[in-house]
Amino acid sequence: MKINTDGVLLAGSTYFPQARRILDVGTGTGVIALMLAQRHPYAHIDAVEIDEHAYRQAKINFQNSDFADRLQVFCGSFADMQPQENYELIVSNPPFYTNSLHNPDARKRLAKHTNMLFFEKLLSFVSYYLTDNGQFKLIIPTALADEEIAPILSDYKLHVQSEITISSFSGGLPIRKVWGIGKKELPLEMHAFDIYVEKGIYSAQYKELLEPYFLAF
Repeated sequence: MKINTDGVLLAGSTYFPQARRILDVGTGTGVIALMLAQRHPYAHIDAVEIDEHAYRQAKINFQNSDFADRLQVFCGSFADMQPQENYELIVSNPPFYTNSLHNPDARKRLAKHTNMLFFEKLLSFVSYYLTDNGQFKLIIPTALADEEIAPILSDYKLHVQSEITISSFSGGLPIRKVWGIGKKELPLEMHAFDIYVEKGIYSAQYKELLEPYFLAF
């Protein structure tokens, strides 16, 4: 099963005990959804994936898991979904173009434009299908969060409620942000997180966060 650092950091840092309905947007092979199912034993998790190959693998992974009766995966775009009930928790490790923010090349500008169209659709979906007291969790590059996403949140009546800044090493510049976004404006809860203590050696934070899910580091 393909596992990436962004995905496990998002899932490992997400705990919303009141959630009974959870949606994972862009589930890939289902890692985030599986981790959320383990952490939220009373929740039903829907997952959606537009890539057919990844969808098929996620379906197999769900069927082979201990949480098969609480997991369901759909093939297609989240924008085409019409849930009958809203979700208390929506999560996404979305696609992004890491060089598009600072590269003036026309092709990169087009990628940035495509990027923003995706996020505008995603935020619109969240504003419609998230419960009033629910939360939307996502992990994105710091520059994308601060320069592109933050300025448009108010257009969808959404607010950042929590923020985890993620750095590779202590004292390093943050490379990712995990945002908890909701419909209510609340005091911002902030945390910092380092992945490594030195090259190739995971931090105690990282080990503690993911210990419930992995046997070894």
